[in-house]
Amino acid sequence: MELIKEIKTMQKISQKEALGNKTIGFVPTMGYLHEGHLQLVEKAVEDNDTTVVSIFVNPTQFGPEEDYEEYPRDLKRDLDLLRERKVDYVFYPAVEDVYPEGYATYVQVEKGTDVLCGRSRPNHFKGVTTVVSKLFNMVRPHRAYFGQKDGQQLLIIRRMVDDLNMDIEVVACPTVREEGGLAMSSRNKYLSPEEREAALVINQTLQKAREWIEKGERDGWEVKKKMEREIKAEPLATLDYASVVSRENLQELGEIKGPIMIAIAAFIGSTRLIDNVWLEVN
Repeated sequence: MELIKEIKTMQKISQKEALGNKTIGFVPTMGYLHEGHLQLVEKAVEDNDTTVVSIFVNPTQFGPEEDYEEYPRDLKRDLDLLRERKVDYVFYPAVEDVYPEGYATYVQVEKGTDVLCGRSRPNHFKGVTTVVSKLFNMVRPHRAYFGQKDGQQLLIIRRMVDDLNMDIEVVACPTVREEGGLAMSSRNKYLSPEEREAALVINQTLQKAREWIEKGERDGWEVKKKMEREIKAEPLATLDYASVVSRENLQELGEIKGPIMIAIAAFIGSTRLIDNVWLEVN
């Protein structure tokens, strides 16, 4: 396994691999890897000749009051985990190389980025799509792997790839959960034992919503109200949103039909957590 820090070096390696007719699988991460990341990595290794994992805590997707400086980082631990998974290259660019002085170009998907997480984090997805498009240009993968936990992000990246005619397959992988059902996240480390227990209400509420819909409920507003009541009943939880949206355009649904995403974001103490489930509804 090689650690690559220079952008031009990464591009040359990718060009050489492609010329050798090798497929490149890519897993973009912000590091502090957990089992959710590692399952993406294992899938990439299984599917491709060469696997690249990037570790880059992207400043442009954090708001001014968010946890960019405090976001957990542990490069040595990450490298040990990736070496065990037989990753070929770890791409670890510096912030000043990704965003050099005078940087002024951003990639923005116009639809679906102002709802759900985009409502409370207004510039978040602009930062995500910009850095992902830059990383795609640096790594030049054939396939890129994303977790379903970040469902809105996944759907927005798919839209960007389609709209910009990027010749990349975006592979969605199932959410990996801790015992009890809490979706794995690097931010879970912020939770106290009491908060970790309280955080289970998020997935429990999603599973209740799934059950309501599978039993025939088709009123999206009614499901939304019931989810809100469930989250607000947990004293340590502060609701950001609970919503049933179309996976085609991320708009809230009054009538539940088609491919949908049931999504929740809530603060448990001071830690913001997100989760979702996907359904096909006739």
